[in-house]
Amino acid sequence: MHGYGIFISALLGYLLGSIPFGLLVAKGRGIDIRQHGSGNIGATNVFRTLGRSWGILVFVLDALKGVLAVLLAKSIFGLDPSFPGGLSLSAADFGIAGGLACVLGHNFPVWLGFKGGKGVATTAGVLLGLMPVAAGIAFLAWVVIFYGTRYVSVASIVAAVVIPVSVWFLERRPDTVFWFSVVVAALAIWRHRSNIQRLLAGTENRFERKKK
Repeated sequence: MHGYGIFISALLGYLLGSIPFGLLVAKGRGIDIRQHGSGNIGATNVFRTLGRSWGILVFVLDALKGVLAVLLAKSIFGLDPSFPGGLSLSAADFGIAGGLACVLGHNFPVWLGFKGGKGVATTAGVLLGLMPVAAGIAFLAWVVIFYGTRYVSVASIVAAVVIPVSVWFLERRPDTVFWFSVVVAALAIWRHRSNIQRLLAGTENRFERKKK
């Protein structure tokens, strides 16, 4: 029966993750975000195309679906001692299933031909629901690197590396949460492979400081 719980957690997570908030917000503004900028449906492209407020809105919405996927899975299955078959799995295990599926839903939404975003905001939300301290450390790393380089991609890649390192030092053992952090970090870096190529070629887009 635990397999049933994991399956439902993953299904709910995927469906939540596959909601393309970037596309929907841009559609509400009269444009198809896939036809502008990088063509990505994530918060960064919305930020560049529609402006700061809309980009922040999309980031928050994408992060919230990650938090919700984790909390739903944990509350429905992981915290119920009467769940059929007993409770040999922890709440974190159900949360991980829902969270990972949510990131995959954002990156590969079935409604958009499996062409989604890079999953940075959604991953941040999932981590916030599972391991808030590690998420906070990764966020601080992102802020420092972004303001130092003005590259969103570089900040996101560094933050992805910081996640499993932070979890390791916090947990001090290779548990399920640690291996989950390794997987989502690797997935985030892989989704930025085109950015890495542009960085190496010196053609990556950069947020320039506004001149006074």
